[in-house]
Amino acid sequence: MALVSFTEHPAAVGETYGEHFVTASGFGLAMLVAGLACLLHGIFPFMCLRTGSNTITALYRRMVTHRVGGKAPLPGADLSLDGAMDR
Repeated sequence: MALVSFTEHPAAVGETYGEHFVTASGFGLAMLVAGLACLLHGIFPFMCLRTGSNTITALYRRMVTHRVGGKAPLPGADLSLDGAMDR
């Protein structure tokens, strides 16, 4: 596999390979934790009421605001959390 395969996408999002690895790994770990919380919520409906949706919202906001130029994928996209992370 050519070296370009490891650098093309990270460069396209304004990161080095190492920066992209750390960022992508952080997103992956957050999604794993949120997924486990969702499984717990399925068994115990009173637990982790908003953990999954809060994680998705936070990761989406983080991804969009850290893009080159900080542009949202859709014009007028609402990225507000409406205080959900404060609960």
